[in-house]
Amino acid sequence: MHIQLNTDNHIAASPALSEKVEKILRQGLKHLTDEITRIEVHLNDENGVKSGSNDKRCLLEARVPGMPPVSVEHRADTVALAAGGATEQLARALKSALDKARGNSKQHESIKYLDQGESSDL
Repeated sequence: MHIQLNTDNHIAASPALSEKVEKILRQGLKHLTDEITRIEVHLNDENGVKSGSNDKRCLLEARVPGMPPVSVEHRADTVALAAGGATEQLARALKSALDKARGNSKQHESIKYLDQGESSDL
């Protein structure tokens, strides 16, 4: 899994930041690392030099072979919290997309359409 980090001009793309974000991603997506070929990380400080709540934004775009890219975003007070929240969202989105692609999605029949004979089994 290749991780590409992109930042705006208000967030310094240091080796320490890259290492921290990569650690968050690898821990949060450890059960999916064989499926993912690349993740693009986009970090933004939406208020720039001004402070504010939930002004750090993390957008993640994951690439899985044979599927369209899966994107999520999360806003938080810090870059680490934004990356962690986005990672959790990405894990859920990828699991859902992979389940659908494999035909493992849970499709339930509505009780409304059951025959009278089948309803006694409930």
